[in-house]
Amino acid sequence: MQTPLAPALSGAVRRLTDAGVASPRFDAEELAAFVLGVPRSRLLLADGFDQAAVARFDELVAERARRVPLQHLTGLAGFRHLELAVGPGVFVPRPETELLAGWAIEHAKGSIVVDLCSGSGAIALAVANECPDATVFGVEREELALAWARRNAETRRAAGDRPVTLVHGDATASDVLAELDGTVDVVVTNPPYVPDGSTVSPEVADHDPAAALWGGPDGLDVVRLLLDRAAALLRPGGVIGIEHADVQGGSLPALVRRRPEFEDVVDNRDLADRPRFTTARRRKLAG
Repeated sequence: MQTPLAPALSGAVRRLTDAGVASPRFDAEELAAFVLGVPRSRLLLADGFDQAAVARFDELVAERARRVPLQHLTGLAGFRHLELAVGPGVFVPRPETELLAGWAIEHAKGSIVVDLCSGSGAIALAVANECPDATVFGVEREELALAWARRNAETRRAAGDRPVTLVHGDATASDVLAELDGTVDVVVTNPPYVPDGSTVSPEVADHDPAAALWGGPDGLDVVRLLLDRAAALLRPGGVIGIEHADVQGGSLPALVRRRPEFEDVVDNRDLADRPRFTTARRRKLAG
């Protein structure tokens, strides 16, 4: 016996709304499509749930109502043209980071690109996917996150993308990728930047790894160290892009401007017109 789709979805939307989920209809439809094994765009063509499927759907909706991230329940996060495997131990890539990745891609043709604090590998793998002539490196310190990145990198390699070199190390350490110092064209990073004590959603607070979130009292402690590493890695004229919180649209560009190694500092806004990432150029040598 089939359970009709529409009333099951309506009940799930009400439950997720009551739980404070930010996008209840989208999440309910994503979970239904996941259970039925169809794209969300084709969900309305589905006949409905059989008994096992409706039980699984109810179980997933209950987990989502407990604010388990949607991507942990489906095991996938969309990022630009990719579907990335994610789960406990790795930061779930956000849609706003696609803009930073797009900026990196614009500069990456035929270039050496380094993604610091690579997490799931989202930015590095997007660059490799869209710029097949780029040489891409990703650096990640946390072992669980690196395991997810390696899994995603293998999936993309098997799909025909140019391999990304993933390095287990502290992105702020002077010896990480030291062999590339002075040769890198693009450094890109989505670092831990949330100011200590900030209020974040349960999905973030309870499920994203703390090491990927917190950046000290003003959120810029890690960024200060990353600027040292980026300045060493970049060739003269090379560029850097750094994602930040919307409250850092003034403080992070000011921090970069105080560094003598960088020029052409610009802050960039996201699709909601919020400050989202800062870009700069490695100053060319005098003479």
